[in-house]
Amino acid sequence: MFHGSMVALVTPMHADGSIDLDGLARLVEFHVENKTDAIVSMGTTGESATLSKKEHTSVVRRTVELVGGRIPVIAGTGSNCTREATFLTRAAMEAGADACLLVTPYYIKPTQEGLYQHYRSIAEAVAIPQVLYNVPGRTAVDLLPETVARLAEIPNIVGIKEATGDLQRAKDLLECCGDRLDLYSGDDFTTREFILQGGKGSISVTANVVPRAMRDMCAAALAGDAPRAAELDGPLVGLHENLFLEANPIPVKWAVARLGLIEPALRLPLTELSEQYQNSVADAMCQAGVSL
Repeated sequence: MFHGSMVALVTPMHADGSIDLDGLARLVEFHVENKTDAIVSMGTTGESATLSKKEHTSVVRRTVELVGGRIPVIAGTGSNCTREATFLTRAAMEAGADACLLVTPYYIKPTQEGLYQHYRSIAEAVAIPQVLYNVPGRTAVDLLPETVARLAEIPNIVGIKEATGDLQRAKDLLECCGDRLDLYSGDDFTTREFILQGGKGSISVTANVVPRAMRDMCAAALAGDAPRAAELDGPLVGLHENLFLEANPIPVKWAVARLGLIEPALRLPLTELSEQYQNSVADAMCQAGVSL
C-alpha cells in the first residue's frame, strides 16, 4: 500500500515548547518538493510521547491539510494504553490520514498474546489501514514473527515497521507473512539491504535531513539495482550513525534546524544536542552533500 522513503517527521516547536505550525508548513513543502514518498506524522521521532492528545490530533490534522493529498500521510497513533491508541487511531482517520502507525505498548512489557489482543482490538475498532511498529530497543518488548503472522490475517493490518536492525528478522518476517504484510525498515543503517531482501521501503529519520537522497536510494533498492543503491547510500552512512549519538530526535532536530527549516527546540525531558556531538553531526551532513 505504501512504499519507498517515508519520513518519520520531526515536530517543529518554539523555544517555549508550543507547536510551530509555520515550521510544520515548511517541512511539508520541503518533503513534497524533494519527492518523499510519504510523511509519518506524530511517530516517536515526532516526540509524540510529550504531546497531549489534543496537540497530537491537531498536528496530524494540520499535516493532512498541508499535504493536501499530494503524498500519503501516516499518523503515529500508538500508546501503551489500548484505549488511548484506539482513540488516537480513530481521530487520525477522522482527520483524513491514509494510515496509522502503532508502536508496541512501551514500558509495561505485555506478553505476545497481549500484543496480539492489543492490535486486534484497535484494528477491529477502527477501519483505517494500520502498520505495526516494533522497536524493542525503546519499548522493552519484541513483537515476534509468529505474532506478526497472526496479526497479518487481519485485513486492515497492512504492514510492519521493523526497527530491530536485524536483517535476519526481515527474512523471518518475509517467510512467515509472505505478501500478506508489507515490511518497512525502521533502521536507516540497514535500510538498503532490508529493501533488497524484499522490504517495501523505509520509515526514516535520515530522510528529515536528506529527503531526495533517501528517496533515490530507496527507489534504486526497490528496483533491485544493488550497485546503484550502494552508491547512493554510501554518503549517507554518517547520518545513519550520527543521528543517533544521543536519543532520537535530539540529533535530527539539531540537523534540521541547521537547514534553517525549524528551531532546534524540543520538549523536556529531551534537551538540545550536546556540544560534543555537534561537529560529528555537521560533518555527516557535509558528507551527505548538505551545504551548511
